[in-house]
Amino acid sequence: AVMEKTDKAVVLPMDITWSDVGSWDSVYEVLDKDQNQNVKIGNILDIDTKNSLIMTDKRLAITVGVEDLIVVETPDVVLIAKRGEGQKIKDVVQILKQNEKTKHITEYHTNVYRPWGSYTELEKGERYRIKRITVLPGEALSLQMHYHRSEHWIVVKGTAKVILEHDGGKKEEIYIHENESIYVPKTTKHRLINPGKIPLEIIEVQAGEYVEEDDIVRFEDKYQRNSLG
Repeated sequence: AVMEKTDKAVVLPMDITWSDVGSWDSVYEVLDKDQNQNVKIGNILDIDTKNSLIMTDKRLAITVGVEDLIVVETPDVVLIAKRGEGQKIKDVVQILKQNEKTKHITEYHTNVYRPWGSYTELEKGERYRIKRITVLPGEALSLQMHYHRSEHWIVVKGTAKVILEHDGGKKEEIYIHENESIYVPKTTKHRLINPGKIPLEIIEVQAGEYVEEDDIVRFEDKYQRNSLG
């Protein structure tokens, strides 16, 4: 709408190729390949493998005697597809969304970013969840409470300032240093703060009858949020 009305635009011929990298097949096309025409990113051992895209996050991927494959490993999903079929991933996503047991994969990612930092889900079971939480210097999570889960925090880097508000109005401010921990009972108001100058990293172990992200009641929040976080 803007370009059609201007008289100051110039169009020049360009001898280039273009790809919007909208599928794993296009990712394969634009990346550098080895002598067997494989694209390899991550910890990979390939034997008699040709014309394939292989990407891993942490685990070792081993391929033997295959060709024309797309293999992508992430913390929560392993994708194996034939090259040329990458556009069908959108169909897979729709199937996952329609299944109650798998729709969470499309709604919540293993790595989640928040205004205060980020968290990575390390493991999840029916009554427990384990996260690695990173809080940026000077930032703080909301003052919040959970009805269905308790939390145990272990500091692995930096110093945490923890606010606990108990029934009856008693308020505690506790500093937790590296290799120290604190227990937060369910229904207890609490806040996690990084008062330091380096990122704070903690391991959070949640335990209870319900450990989903929507079990949160927020009382105060510097980012003016009123839902997940």
